[in-house]
Amino acid sequence: MKHLKALNKYFWKYRVRLSIGVFFIIISNYFGVLAPQIIGFIIDFSQRTLPGYQPKAKRAVYDVAVTRFIKYVEGLTYSPIQIVVLCGIIILALALLRGFFMFLMRQTIIVMSRHIEYDQKNEVFEKYQTLDATFYKTHSTGDLMSRMAEDVSRVRMFTGPAVMYLINLITLISMSVFFMFKRQPELTIYVLAPLPILAFIIYYVNTIIHRKSEALQAALGSLTTNAQQSYSGIRVIKSFVQEASMFHQFEENSERYKQQAVGLAKVEALYFPSMTLLIGLSTLLTIMIGGIYYINGTKDIGIDTIVEFVIYINMLTFPVSAIGWTASMIQRASASQKRLNEFLQTRPSVPIESSKRELSLTGDIVFRNVDFTYAHTGIHALKHFNLHITAGQRIAVVGRTGSGKTTLAQLLMRMFDVNSGKILVDGIDIKDIDLLSLRKQISYVPQDGFLFSDSIANNIAFGAMNLPPEAVRESARLAVVSRDIEGFPKGYETEIGERGVTLSGGQKQRISIARALMKQAPILIMDDCLSAVDARTEKEIIGNLKVYLEGKTSILITHRIFSLLNFDKVIVLEEGAIVEEGTHEELLDKKGIYYKMYMRQLREDES
Repeated sequence: MKHLKALNKYFWKYRVRLSIGVFFIIISNYFGVLAPQIIGFIIDFSQRTLPGYQPKAKRAVYDVAVTRFIKYVEGLTYSPIQIVVLCGIIILALALLRGFFMFLMRQTIIVMSRHIEYDQKNEVFEKYQTLDATFYKTHSTGDLMSRMAEDVSRVRMFTGPAVMYLINLITLISMSVFFMFKRQPELTIYVLAPLPILAFIIYYVNTIIHRKSEALQAALGSLTTNAQQSYSGIRVIKSFVQEASMFHQFEENSERYKQQAVGLAKVEALYFPSMTLLIGLSTLLTIMIGGIYYINGTKDIGIDTIVEFVIYINMLTFPVSAIGWTASMIQRASASQKRLNEFLQTRPSVPIESSKRELSLTGDIVFRNVDFTYAHTGIHALKHFNLHITAGQRIAVVGRTGSGKTTLAQLLMRMFDVNSGKILVDGIDIKDIDLLSLRKQISYVPQDGFLFSDSIANNIAFGAMNLPPEAVRESARLAVVSRDIEGFPKGYETEIGERGVTLSGGQKQRISIARALMKQAPILIMDDCLSAVDARTEKEIIGNLKVYLEGKTSILITHRIFSLLNFDKVIVLEEGAIVEEGTHEELLDKKGIYYKMYMRQLREDES
């Protein structure tokens, strides 16, 4: 249960609803345990009307309410049949009252569990958004989806049905045993003799269920990951004719999940009949031992006592058999909550702290002796890196793949924090600036521009929803994608499908550029975002950027050289360090790495 302690805050939040639900459980069970006593009285009363009846040494002990009812009935001048009918009506009324309060019980506790499920899913999603890029590089999307959906649903089965049945069985067992002891203590001890065996079985089997539940949830996470990757990469799978291979992988994961599920089902299949067997054994003991006492005339046990005990045992059949089901739900919820706690208790390496300063930035950027290594791969991306970009400058960052270009953008936006050194913006360490405020003032076009399954207009306006529709069209014009959009039947309201699957690579890149341009941030970072654009469109975009970038600090990360855009500085990266720095003309005059890259590009363009 230690993993489920994380849910206490929810129980406290809905304590009123929970308390009312517990009250309804107690009331419904109270009406339930009164019925056997009235039935016992009916049998005793009927026996007393028979000729040759031998009165017992002492009268049966009943609940206070039942005792008052019996005194009232015995004082009536009704015939025995009328009294039996009256008692039957009371038993029916008790059953209806019990059913009514059971309905209210479910309306409070089950509804409470749905509120908790809602809150927990929100907490999980909110936590996902606070975790840093390192977390997402080490966790698969399928596994995260499984935790959000399956694990939270299993936890809900604990906060609702499991809690309800647990309180119900504790209440009903306590009340039944209490009245059984009041009626006949010795017979009660015999009847409850199988309970220690029951307790051992529950303890032993629960350990197995918990272990198997953890393995089952892990297998489900792998299965979900496999399916999610197959759906996302369906075009690659089809183009390489790997449908059979992917199906084989899914089949293996599905078989592993099936084996875990079947193994758990086998344990539970043994569990529930064991509960029923022990309940049946208690019933047999009641009839056998009670019958012997009655025949021998000892212990002052009559037929009414035996019938009353049998009814109590039958009433306990479902609660006791539900122990196994409830315990299974608790163990599954514990395994699921453990998986949720693993990341709910994860502290992001780049925390969002609202206490930091919110500033209006101009865009003066300094990388001071920055050193950075990716924790999940061990790649040393930047080594003693130093760079000063004054506000309003246009900077080009050029280099081969893996030279550390994208890392600059990631560190500037604090997707990761530097291992050593500092990054200053307007003279302030970015660690001392409110994280959200920092990112709001940076427009970023990533290498793999992500588009949401939404309209084109909403994708472009994603970072600036408060701007008018005219701003969307102007951004699209600057990104040279407006003609393409206007050619679609629904124009800017065209739904683009998951990850922009209905668009070409160039269209997706240009919509990503339009999204960044619409944000109107003082700092613009474009990370190799023209790779899928043809040469003519590329020149048009660069021409539009010349005007747009006036007064903005811009960093263009690329493996191509854009001579048409007048950069204030070009830096060439090699293995995480600056090997060349200067203007376009200065670097060509040096005839170094930049010159060779430029000449190679010219030959490729000519061919």
